[in-house]
Amino acid sequence: MARAIAAAPLLAALLLALAAAEATASPANGATAASEFIRKSCRATQYPSVCMQSLASYSKPPPRSPRELAHAALSVSADRARSASAYVGQVWGPGRGSGPVRDCLENMADSVAHLRDAAQELGGDMGRAGSPGFMWHLSNVQTWCSAALTDENTCLDGLSRGVDAATRSAIRAQVAEVAQVTSNALSLVNRVGPGY
Repeated sequence: MARAIAAAPLLAALLLALAAAEATASPANGATAASEFIRKSCRATQYPSVCMQSLASYSKPPPRSPRELAHAALSVSADRARSASAYVGQVWGPGRGSGPVRDCLENMADSVAHLRDAAQELGGDMGRAGSPGFMWHLSNVQTWCSAALTDENTCLDGLSRGVDAATRSAIRAQVAEVAQVTSNALSLVNRVGPGY
């Protein structure tokens, strides 16, 4: 009996040490699991390395479900589209008339709006997964994301005429990267819902 009482503090200390070690290890294991989930999900996109790189810059808690991952991808895409739009606006400059660069600027502004709408819809209450309401919301997200990608590609296509080579190259580099990120976001959105 005396031996059992003497061992009790030792056992308590051992249990506390194990609990502390587990608490310390859990965030790393959680981060590793989240990174592995992102890596596996990005393999299903058209631009896997761009997907990994763009989601690595996502500053919120790591996504752990297809819906959270798609929402993160849409948020990153909207941010990148906004930056590219601002860049095109700087290249074009204020007070200039119409033309392919102005058209590109308008397309990029539309792209930003569509991506924001998509991210907001996916981040809201969509109802139970697989329900008609959920599928309707998901369809809206897919439509807006597709429209954003179309806007970005229309911008790129329009730059082929009437734009000097240096301006065309500078804008294309920005917008092409956004189109890749948006394409990846759409791939991840398409993996949201029943079966994933």
